[in-house]
Amino acid sequence: MLSLLRKWNTLRNQVLFVFLFVMVIVLFIVSVMTFRPISSMLQDHTEHQIQQVAVEANGRFESLYEQINMVSKLVTTNQNVQNVLLRKYYNKPVSFNERQDLKGIVNTIQANSDGISSFELYTKQLERILPLDDVSLSGRLTKEWIAKADAAGGRLVWIGNDPTDRNYFLAIRRVNLMDHHYSTGGYVLVSMYRYYFQFTNPQPAQETDQYSILLGQKMEMISSNYNGPLTNIIHHPQEMPIVNLNNQQYIMARQHSAVTNWTVLILTPVSALYKSIDVLRTGILYAGIIGILIFFICSYLLSTIITKPILRLTRTMQQAIEGPLAINPEIHAVNEINELNSTYNQLVKETNHLIQMVYEKEITRSRSELKALQAQINPHFLFNALDALRWSLEDRNQEELAEHVIAMSNLFRYTISRQGEDEWVMLQQEIRHINNYMEIMQMRFGERLHYSIDMPDDISHVRIPRLLIQPLVENAILHGAGNKKGDCTVSVRVRPDSKDKLLHIVVQDDGPGMDTETLERIQQAMRSGGIVPAAEEGEGNGIALSNVYQRLRLYFPDQTDPLRIESRLYKGTCISFTIPMQLR
Repeated sequence: MLSLLRKWNTLRNQVLFVFLFVMVIVLFIVSVMTFRPISSMLQDHTEHQIQQVAVEANGRFESLYEQINMVSKLVTTNQNVQNVLLRKYYNKPVSFNERQDLKGIVNTIQANSDGISSFELYTKQLERILPLDDVSLSGRLTKEWIAKADAAGGRLVWIGNDPTDRNYFLAIRRVNLMDHHYSTGGYVLVSMYRYYFQFTNPQPAQETDQYSILLGQKMEMISSNYNGPLTNIIHHPQEMPIVNLNNQQYIMARQHSAVTNWTVLILTPVSALYKSIDVLRTGILYAGIIGILIFFICSYLLSTIITKPILRLTRTMQQAIEGPLAINPEIHAVNEINELNSTYNQLVKETNHLIQMVYEKEITRSRSELKALQAQINPHFLFNALDALRWSLEDRNQEELAEHVIAMSNLFRYTISRQGEDEWVMLQQEIRHINNYMEIMQMRFGERLHYSIDMPDDISHVRIPRLLIQPLVENAILHGAGNKKGDCTVSVRVRPDSKDKLLHIVVQDDGPGMDTETLERIQQAMRSGGIVPAAEEGEGNGIALSNVYQRLRLYFPDQTDPLRIESRLYKGTCISFTIPMQLR
């Protein structure tokens, strides 16, 4: 046990323990001094919030009641309703068409209210005008409610549940004849949907932890999400806000409306009052834990300052796996660490120098291979001999042959690269070289050979390796037109892809094509860098394709399939490749 304690008896652990002990004492004192006043404030705020909910609910029901009152007043004061009831007042008959027109007017007014189901219009003699049947008002209500409507003098009287349908509420108001000294002209019975007077959050109490009850003038229930008896709640003394329901205590907020004489009751579990206090307690606990963690981290960081230089040097060494060796910046630490860092930086400089030398040797070797491959297609002719031949032909007035010699001379001048000359040329130079070559080949094949070159002008200055397309054109002519008895067409298409900055080049002929076996033999030899053994006399050995393939691999090493060949027997051959667009 003592040996284990000695293992952890370090300066860093001692500093850590003292910091944490002081932090616990400080947090305990602050928590006690903060918890009591804030918990009391939260409790008062929660009670005020519950009362505010009751006030807002009461205001909403007053608004709904006023809307019913206004809409029903529009019906009683409507001129057509007044005229019909006035005629009935003088015992004059009302036609069926008049009642139909009156029904349309009442329905229009009813459409402006969401909560009204229907309006029923009765005469002073309690005869029904709307709807169009013979039911009297005395058959719908007791005389007590009719008397209350007369006593209200035209104000809306709340009746409550519809005796015939519990899904509706009823209200009545007397119609005063404005053109006859406000005498009683009849009555309007308003039928309202029960859901219209529901609370805005009608979920069961199991979900909300709160009961909402709306009581009428006679303390009858209008709307509630409490399914138990209301007697104990209604008669509970107002000075005692705590109510016991189902073995649980609730605080009751009561709000009475002077407009409707209704009462809103909001019952909230007492435990809900202490939720905020529990949150406060939990918050203080979490704050203490976070404070301890912060002090722990600070203490730990303080102890690791000594080892930080070594860790930085280690990370710098590990970066060599992902890329070149990096020099570790100078650090201010003890002499031993500075000496170690200096030795490592010297080792990195020497290693990077060796890597650079190997890299330059590889570049030189690659360029030598490119030169050697390009030399395979560089015919070595004497330009002076060609010039002498041209002048000789011109002296003999053989202008056409002289033009062919000029084309051949230009062809050789382009093909043979001088020392120090750039290996990359503009696309228009390569196309001009292909035109010279085509002119010479047409001298051989005559009208049998047709060719086309399709290249947009805006990419003429794009740079590509020298002699990258011409060997493919030569291959298409020799194996296309050379092995076909009739006419043969060779096409060269160059298409840019501006989005991906790529250049697509296609060389196609309609010659005899190749079978699958020959195509596979050529592709295998091309990838291996060799030549194709000729199956018959006169067949090529594929050196041009192999040469272009190897040059594409060296110039563009990121491409997995640099040269694509498609061929069908008696249909022709298509050779294509894609390279990045180079403007320099």
